[in-house]
Amino acid sequence: MNAPKGAAVVTGAGRGIGRAIAVALAERGHPVAVQSRTATELEALVAEIEAAGGRAIAVPGDVTQAEAADMLVSAAVEAFGRVEIAVPCAGQSFSAPLHRTDAEGFRRLFEVNTMSVFFLVKRAAEAMRAEGGKIVVVASTAAVSGMAYTSAYSATKHAVLGLVRSAALELAKHRITVNALCPGWVDTEMFDKTLANIAEKTGGTLEEARAKIEGRIPIGSALTVDEVAAMACHLASDASARLTGQAIVLDGGETIA
Repeated sequence: MNAPKGAAVVTGAGRGIGRAIAVALAERGHPVAVQSRTATELEALVAEIEAAGGRAIAVPGDVTQAEAADMLVSAAVEAFGRVEIAVPCAGQSFSAPLHRTDAEGFRRLFEVNTMSVFFLVKRAAEAMRAEGGKIVVVASTAAVSGMAYTSAYSATKHAVLGLVRSAALELAKHRITVNALCPGWVDTEMFDKTLANIAEKTGGTLEEARAKIEGRIPIGSALTVDEVAAMACHLASDASARLTGQAIVLDGGETIA
């Protein structure tokens, strides 16, 4: 008889990529503990997972605070016994030329995109030391390539990749793998806001803005959240047992074009 699967903890799970990852992990038999600031979104997600026969708990919290990571992991251990997978997925973005990027905005992105990852990686690793586990950090192609008008966002994601690589070296002896999943453009609310911003600044339509972005992607279209979730599940599976400290780029070929 196969041993029961350990729990997965997922931040940024109220919507978008994080939500899709939580659902996909639950479909693969993992109980999940999900976190974001919006309790109503988490409650709806838990209800959906339970209706499909899975197990889930909601642990609302502000991921920029270390206490939120502790609450999430502790709640997962209490409810499900052990944490096997951690997916830090919470994130924000804004676009601005360097000379218009203020220190407060820069600092805020680091709190959400980088500090939150540090808090969960550290706390999850503590819970995984005895039995090993998988940490899959949702980063971005901005972790491996710069882009104009995103100096703050790119800096936060480059920092995340450095954390992933260093943590992977330290945690390998505990059979804990740490990888960064680096998606390109993904059809989410954040992408919709980007399209609206481009359309407003250029005087074009949303369709023209999408065509401009997708025209730079060799495969020809943005990713779906389900495609990103599938890769996250692969990185969290036994099939990736020897993969650690890597930046897995999923972008339709954009960064090599």
